[in-house]
Amino acid sequence: MRTHQRRNRVLTAAVALTATSVVALTGCSSTGGKPADSGGGVSGGHVDTPRYTVAMITHGVPGNAFWDLVQKGAETAAAKDNIDLKYSADPQAPNQANLVQTAIDSKVDGIAVTLAKPDAMAPAVAAARQAGIPVVGLNSGFDQWKAMGVQQFFGQDENIAGEAAGKRLAGEGAKKVLCIVHEQGNVSLEARCSGVEKGMGGSGSVERLNVNSADMPSVNAALTAKLQQDPSIDHIIALDASIAQTAVEAKQAANSNAAVATFDTNAALVDLIKGGQVEWAVDQQPYLQGYLAVDSLWLYLTNGNTIGGGSAVLTGPAFIDKSNIDAVAKYAKAGTR
Repeated sequence: MRTHQRRNRVLTAAVALTATSVVALTGCSSTGGKPADSGGGVSGGHVDTPRYTVAMITHGVPGNAFWDLVQKGAETAAAKDNIDLKYSADPQAPNQANLVQTAIDSKVDGIAVTLAKPDAMAPAVAAARQAGIPVVGLNSGFDQWKAMGVQQFFGQDENIAGEAAGKRLAGEGAKKVLCIVHEQGNVSLEARCSGVEKGMGGSGSVERLNVNSADMPSVNAALTAKLQQDPSIDHIIALDASIAQTAVEAKQAANSNAAVATFDTNAALVDLIKGGQVEWAVDQQPYLQGYLAVDSLWLYLTNGNTIGGGSAVLTGPAFIDKSNIDAVAKYAKAGTR
């Protein structure tokens, strides 16, 4: 990707972030409508525009804190925009594609979808477009969304994010890094590990460990066994905050000295970074991804506007560590970071 294209995307993200920073944090429900008064925020009525129905379909694992943040951001935008939000998720790509088809059959006004496994999702996206339903992408599928005909995308370039993490690991003296892939076939996760390897620039090696995040006890067992088997692993890079939490437990069980870092954050990770059990996290702002995906569809449906003007809107990456964790902590406590 050319340098000037990346800069354009960063500028686009900055504009989008500035525009959304003035939005008050309000309580809301998954069906939109007037937001409730939340103790720490400013309440207000929804917009005076037609009530649209938007379906958001992700590949999120049930109960994962990352996807709770995505959903909460989507609900906040839906409440502000007078949108009836239908959120659903399934980590299995064929099931996720079926959920998209269900949304099409119910004649929703817009669809927001993650593209972790683009080959499996392409026919469903094409069906939505054929039905005249606008589709925006979020979180995953950065390299594929435009070719699939998705009109807007909100997330991070996982190659850039992975490379930045790899450079930081190299700067910290990492020699053998274990990159934990918690969902096989997910293009975003594979891009992160590849980026880490590129960013290290040959200063160390990167080994991938495939695990199943739908079965966290098995993740713990597999990681503990790997660390016991190979004490030369000096750094662990998780690709999800919940995996990082498990890595901390596995490291202790295996008596490993490996440092733990991760992509993505949640409220529990704040304490781990403060306590030094996790060195740092790469943040892509999942709440913002959910918010912008829904808000962009409302803007398109009401005014024909597109955020980003045909380019992806970057919501990350940014590093969170001990130097700035206190600034993030209050938002994590509120459930928005």
